[in-house]
Amino acid sequence: MNPALTALGDQVRGEVLLPGDDGFDARCAGFQTAYRHRPDVLVRAADEADVAAAVACAAGLGMPVAVQATGHGLSVPAAGGLLVRTDALKGVVVDAAARTARVGAGTRFAAVVEAAARYGLAPLNGSAPGVGVVGYVLGGGLGLLAREFGYAADHVRSVRLVTPDGTPVTVTAQSEPDLFWALRGGGGNFGVVTALDIELMPVTRIYGGELAFDLARHPGLLAAYLRWTRDLPEALTSSVSLVDHPDLPVFPAHLRGRFTAQVRIAYTGDSRRGAELVAPLRELGPLLADTVAEMPYTECAEIYRDPPMPHAYQGDNALLRAFGPEQADAVTALAGPGAAVPCVVDVRHLGGQLGRSPKWANAVGHRSAGYLLRVLTPLTGAGREEVAAAQAAVLGVASRERVGRFQNLVYGGYAEGPPAEDFWETADLRRLAKLKATHDPQNLFRFNRNIRPAH
Repeated sequence: MNPALTALGDQVRGEVLLPGDDGFDARCAGFQTAYRHRPDVLVRAADEADVAAAVACAAGLGMPVAVQATGHGLSVPAAGGLLVRTDALKGVVVDAAARTARVGAGTRFAAVVEAAARYGLAPLNGSAPGVGVVGYVLGGGLGLLAREFGYAADHVRSVRLVTPDGTPVTVTAQSEPDLFWALRGGGGNFGVVTALDIELMPVTRIYGGELAFDLARHPGLLAAYLRWTRDLPEALTSSVSLVDHPDLPVFPAHLRGRFTAQVRIAYTGDSRRGAELVAPLRELGPLLADTVAEMPYTECAEIYRDPPMPHAYQGDNALLRAFGPEQADAVTALAGPGAAVPCVVDVRHLGGQLGRSPKWANAVGHRSAGYLLRVLTPLTGAGREEVAAAQAAVLGVASRERVGRFQNLVYGGYAEGPPAEDFWETADLRRLAKLKATHDPQNLFRFNRNIRPAH
């Protein structure tokens, strides 16, 4: 072993593992099972000091660094280098008066939802409570209440960061405004985030749930959904998923063997007004399921019921200026029964606060998008190239309206990932590249949606 790595083992409280060591493969694994990091050395940090020691060691050896908490969003697996595992850095401390929470890097949103609810507050989490907070927020964070409150990255107060030379620092809008701008939306390009201070919202209950339609009876449901979204208040955030369910016991009985559209709704206003807003959808005809009702925010995971077990999947998306009925019908046809490669299609209604600049500007771009078109395929049969081609065909239907990609929702075993130009607007990418050259000139943090240092 390299002497520096031997010394690292004596410096950290956590684990230092090499390929072949007991537990190495298990520690490399994450929620995404189709791909995994394959580093030369893994450090499972017990605290921030461990993270700092690991990064300083990697910097001294010129080793690239990957970071993983839960592994939900893995798209660029590490090939060699050093992997810092942050899942042990858990913890939530709520400041009820300030409406904020200090969240450790290994914390999942379920813990934040529970802790915040004790004070009548809620975080800006997404659909799945098992997702790690830090990775989600650094990529932007498109949540259940996004149209009303904006991206999760818009509501970060401070960032605790281990820089690429191994130095722990606190980054705020006052202390380092440029780096603070870059971290929120810049992904994991500027170091290892060990904790975040995030704002919480005064939300205790919502009118939310799911309306499920059989597309054999409602073939134009996606187009109808798009028409419905044209005049909604910002307090209502929604999406619709098209899923061709195999006739298997793993799926609920009312969905098996059906091509369905599942409209998901989260509304923070009065439930009576919520029922009025949802009525045009209910009036479309018979429903396979209707769970939309008043619920405590602590039950928000029931809206999407995302699978909690690790599995293999590949996904992509496109941020769109607009999405019309003709495009909706074409997407429905491509995703329906008989498709050579099954794709779950998800359309999310954007706009509202998502389209405005936040109090503290950040690197989340493409705020002109009105909709997000997402495709996701379980990797159970078709090859990865075949899946990519099928997903590109679905996304290509709306290519004329495309403004970019949303980085949280790109999943795949890319060698380097999609081009950075897809995730950030031109001027923002130039600024990010200059900051990368200042803070990480060796591009040690490159197993991500990578921003290359400016020359």
